[in-house]
Amino acid sequence: MPLSPFFQERTFPAEAQALHIDTIDKKPVLLDFDGGQITSDAGMLLIGQVDQQLGLSEALSSVLRDERAPNRIQHSIPALLRQRVYQIAAGYEDQDDSDALRTDPIFKMLLDQAPETGSPLASQPTMSRFENSVSRSMLWRMAEVFLELFMASYTQAPEVIVLDFDDTADRVHGEQEQARYNSHAGDHCFLPLHVYEGLSGRLITTLLKPKVLKGTEMLPIVRRLIARLRAQWPLCEIIFRGDSHFTYPEVMEYLDAQPHVHYVTGMGTNSVLKVMAREIEQEAEGHYGRGDRAKVLRFHSFPYQAKSWPHARRVIVKVEVTEKGTNTRFVVTDLKRIGAKRLYQKIYCARGQMENYIKDHKVGLKSDRTSCHRFLANHGD
Repeated sequence: MPLSPFFQERTFPAEAQALHIDTIDKKPVLLDFDGGQITSDAGMLLIGQVDQQLGLSEALSSVLRDERAPNRIQHSIPALLRQRVYQIAAGYEDQDDSDALRTDPIFKMLLDQAPETGSPLASQPTMSRFENSVSRSMLWRMAEVFLELFMASYTQAPEVIVLDFDDTADRVHGEQEQARYNSHAGDHCFLPLHVYEGLSGRLITTLLKPKVLKGTEMLPIVRRLIARLRAQWPLCEIIFRGDSHFTYPEVMEYLDAQPHVHYVTGMGTNSVLKVMAREIEQEAEGHYGRGDRAKVLRFHSFPYQAKSWPHARRVIVKVEVTEKGTNTRFVVTDLKRIGAKRLYQKIYCARGQMENYIKDHKVGLKSDRTSCHRFLANHGD
């Protein structure tokens, strides 16, 4: 059936074949099915502006060495890093995504390329070689960049900062370097260390590691971090906070010796602590038995010295009695003037917000997409 005059096909220049469907104000209205290069990620232009304001990609790329032959370089280190960062931020965490996005007009614009005529960006093989080129020293300098940006985010010295430390399970697959079985996670995994500032929620740094660190391994990290913060903010109060497996004797002894530095960490139970907490447990259980079966909470503190400690420290005990039984938890701290209840509920329990930050880091930024074989490549990813 022939087209009506309203939809009659017209001939246009060779680069475009379209249907002339109307004329408005002497201008043709064309129906064209050749849209050219299109994108669904125009919002990434705003992310690019934020990155430029923060200077994140620029700072990270400045600490990476380029050991490639200069006459064979097509994509610079800063361009490769920005491309990878922007792809992950847009939800394209796999290196294979580079093959499809290398001609995307928005990603080309983000890397200062013309959307139509600019050169294609890096492909998956190039991106894989880039991620596998990082060394241990480069990774350490990248971690320091995050610390520098964290400090630069303050317009004036803060009165208090809280260093929230926590590990998270990053499940692996295949025969990846340094992958180990973790009984708590019930799988083979890495255990990245996240450090956030507990009052503002700002990321301080992250370090990929294969297992829970020993005290002698954690101490250099804490020492270098606090020394750098102290050099920037000499009078700032610093609080080290973590759950029970961050109660390292070596770390606490170091923190005890530092001015304006404190710690609040969970503490695992043992037979001595159980005996010391028994009186308050009995009082809470008796009150629960005489009342209307509403939850009973009790808080108390006492000095306690473990065998590996050079002196006694303050231990907070929380006893909770419900229909499910008695739940007793312990926290160790060097803070003396804060009541047991306030210290436990308002200071220690506030670290739970860090779980949400880590979830955002893993779910939103795919930081657990560590699928490279080399351990250091996964760290850089």
